[in-house]
Amino acid sequence: MKQIWLAGGCFWGVEAYFCQLKGVLATRVGYGQGVTDQPTYKQVCTGMTGYTEVCKVTYDEKVLPLMQILEHFFRIIDPTTLNRQGPDRGTQYRTGLYYTTDEEKAVIVDFIEKMQSRYNDPIVVEVEPVGRFFPAEDYHQKYLEKTPGGYCHVNLNLVKPDERK
Repeated sequence: MKQIWLAGGCFWGVEAYFCQLKGVLATRVGYGQGVTDQPTYKQVCTGMTGYTEVCKVTYDEKVLPLMQILEHFFRIIDPTTLNRQGPDRGTQYRTGLYYTTDEEKAVIVDFIEKMQSRYNDPIVVEVEPVGRFFPAEDYHQKYLEKTPGGYCHVNLNLVKPDERK
């Protein structure tokens, strides 16, 4: 079992997308990389806490290696847009990959360097060791599962049939 924290704009869509994948064992949305204790959604939305909306993904690396997670992540984000994904704007919607080991960092950095050739603009995805993480309020957890037809900037149909659980 491994874990990675993904910031790809609104965490509802990131979670809903990754929940569909074979090899994902659990997800938890929350607030990562900020400076205050126990932030609330309202506080994070001010842009003053330093937090970004993240999805903690627990996965089986034998089924879904880190490289494939990164490929999926880049499938659903615009890695060249700073502090915005879809219509959501603000530092809380920045993109980021937050890791726990130097080995993971090396894989992520190498992946981004290779991906850069596909884009005209620089990739602005943060790559940092995971810092603070506080789970979001209960109503945010599995939000799109609880709220069919709810707002989502992520195209959930990008998961191919052979990638689904």
